Amino acid sequence: MRNATLRQLKIFETVARHLSFSRAADELYLTQPAVSTQLKQLEEHAGLALFEQLGKKIYLTPAGSEMLHYARSIIDQFREMDGAMDRLQGIAGGQLNVAVISAGDYFFPRLLGEFARRNQGVRLNLAVHNREELLHQLAHNLTDLAIMVRPPRDLDTLNESFAPHPYVIVAPPLHPLVGKKRISLATLSKEPFIVREKGSDTWHSMQESFAGGIGRLNVAMEIRSTETIKQAVIAGMGIAFLSAHTISLELQVGNLAVLDVAGFPAMLDWYVVHRKNKRLPPAALAFKEFLIREGAAQIAAITHIDADLLRGRDKWAEKAQV
Repeated sequence: MRNATLRQLKIFETVARHLSFSRAADELYLTQPAVSTQLKQLEEHAGLALFEQLGKKIYLTPAGSEMLHYARSIIDQFREMDGAMDRLQGIAGGQLNVAVISAGDYFFPRLLGEFARRNQGVRLNLAVHNREELLHQLAHNLTDLAIMVRPPRDLDTLNESFAPHPYVIVAPPLHPLVGKKRISLATLSKEPFIVREKGSDTWHSMQESFAGGIGRLNVAMEIRSTETIKQAVIAGMGIAFLSAHTISLELQVGNLAVLDVAGFPAMLDWYVVHRKNKRLPPAALAFKEFLIREGAAQIAAITHIDADLLRGRDKWAEKAQV
């Protein structure tokens, strides 16, 4: 194993985590052949098969399970070493590792860009994940900070809210309910809903906003992509529960309308989350302070969703439907 490389171990860990070559390739921005080549070389170093395929699924072999334990330990030690070097370098020259749920990718790169503009020399590493993968990133110390709506309950984390996160019900502009006032949930339940997949942050937020009554809704489709949901709504295939921060462009060009539903918008919060015992590098600590100090105003400016406007639901619905 003395000829194995850190890159091979990282690729192996990613494939082992997903048990999928294609999903690992997507996360690592590599082609599937490149992933397969690196794993084949690692298996040659080990002298044992690390994966076996049964049908269309792959599984870790006993050697693969043992390798995964040591690979994660080695990767963690390298990450700790990077953190120690970053702390010695300070903010400039340090690396910021941050992961965000998919709803955040509509504005988060611009937040990072503004932080980097003020702190020249910071190296940025941004990952966008669904909730399950984001929790994995936190649990296995794969990121310094996680940006999410619903902090984990079963991890020892420090969670601080930094901005409001409104959720709304959207429909195509010519939908019969557009322009109606105080639409009841009973009326809404008759409409076909297009929803995010179970377990996603949006799905959990929807369940909370409907007081656990998702089962009473007419769920027509379950889709893993917010972008695809928006396109399905625009095409007239149903209505949807979405983060207001993901639809600002569609509202501006008139492709979507926000329905005036009783009890909406549902107001949650964006949280910056990290493990309590995590020694944050200077860049991560500075970015966390930036989010708490300016995150709400920055997001409002980027998305054109005004936090003050959201305090008056009638005004929000009127503006969104103009």
